[in-house]
Amino acid sequence: MSIVPDNLKYVKTHEWANLEQDGLVQVGISDFAQHQLGDVVFIELPERGRKVIAGEACAVIESVKAASDIYSPVSGEIVDVNTVLTDVPELVNQDSYLHWLFRVKPSNPAELDKLLIAGQYAASVSSV
Repeated sequence: MSIVPDNLKYVKTHEWANLEQDGLVQVGISDFAQHQLGDVVFIELPERGRKVIAGEACAVIESVKAASDIYSPVSGEIVDVNTVLTDVPELVNQDSYLHWLFRVKPSNPAELDKLLIAGQYAASVSSV
């Protein structure tokens, strides 16, 4: 059974989004996604300052099994990346909610309202 924290929003492509106090959106991959990938061996993070639109592929995670695109759940500007993961990508397997990938300054915070809540996401992955 995958862990699905109630305080986050989710995308069907297995990213999570957390609206922080400062208005930025922290983004990572779900526990379900990291389990499906297996041992993560490489993470390519987006460049700071890059403009993204919701649903746009902007990062890549590679595991011993496959490479997967990571999509931004919201539109905006990438303002921070978790560079620790470039050196130690396997941290995502240890705790995919603690080890976020990037932070976005959203251009349209209302896009968060279109994302899945925990129960909806959990239901979508329970059938897989």
